[in-house]
Amino acid sequence: MQELEKIWMNGELVPWKEAKIHVLTHALHYGTAVFEGIRCYKTNTGPAVFRLKDHLKRLYDSAHIVRMTIPYPPEELEKGVIDIIKANGVEECYIRPIVFRGYGEMGVDPSSCGVDCVIAVWCWGAYMGEKGIKEGVRAKISSYTRTYINSGSPRAKSSANYLNSSLAKIEAKDLGYDEAILLDINGFISEGSGENVFYVKDGVIFTPHPYSILLGITRDTVIKIARKLGMEVKETLCTRDDLYLADEAFFTGTAAEITPIAEVDGRKIGTGKRGEITHLLQEVFFRVVRGEEPDYESWLTKLR
Repeated sequence: MQELEKIWMNGELVPWKEAKIHVLTHALHYGTAVFEGIRCYKTNTGPAVFRLKDHLKRLYDSAHIVRMTIPYPPEELEKGVIDIIKANGVEECYIRPIVFRGYGEMGVDPSSCGVDCVIAVWCWGAYMGEKGIKEGVRAKISSYTRTYINSGSPRAKSSANYLNSSLAKIEAKDLGYDEAILLDINGFISEGSGENVFYVKDGVIFTPHPYSILLGITRDTVIKIARKLGMEVKETLCTRDDLYLADEAFFTGTAAEITPIAEVDGRKIGTGKRGEITHLLQEVFFRVVRGEEPDYESWLTKLR
């Protein structure tokens, strides 16, 4: 990781190497943390954060689900995001706000531990590589099942949920694949280790029903862009066979942006290359985040 100068920590800008927590921090032991992944893009009018208010809304929703109160109003965290980007002098970056139960008491009950807030930024290119953006990636249906709706909180972007993701990702890479796709407890497609999943069949775009997934901001962006372009989008139950027989498929996520899926379980998806609809959605998406589509100007929080 490329280290920058400052990290926002509980309302203060502290030197990167001094942003530390105690080894007995509750979240380190029990996963009592929620976080967001946000991107800032370079535009013709300067740096702009993409859908910042929507990301922060999801952060507060996640905290509410896991019974954690964020000790700052959204406006202060929004200012903190802008301040930390400016303090580090970057035009493009990945932004990681994290809210967690801090040092206080051990044991699974977190109620006596305070809540800490941190915002860090760093320079991060295409999550699965520029080649993946253009040519697609190879995915594997994971042997791990996505966390069940009543055994965890899929709607919350919590640190605890990502052990499931990490195990699936490690397994996929050990088997020679780029990414994992997890099924839900009923055997339907859920999501990738850190992305939502879409596929295209006969010109219609399909994506898994919201009940077992994290409601991705990029997922929502793609749905809105596609519908504005006149495409039909269906949120439904999807099987692995649907994916195998798709004409195109792709991942979406703040880190992954829009990454084509070329292959699943050794089976080519369509031609095994980036599909036409995926390519079109990529082109429009990257124009949107770079401020080149006036209809979506409200999604950008400009720093200047």
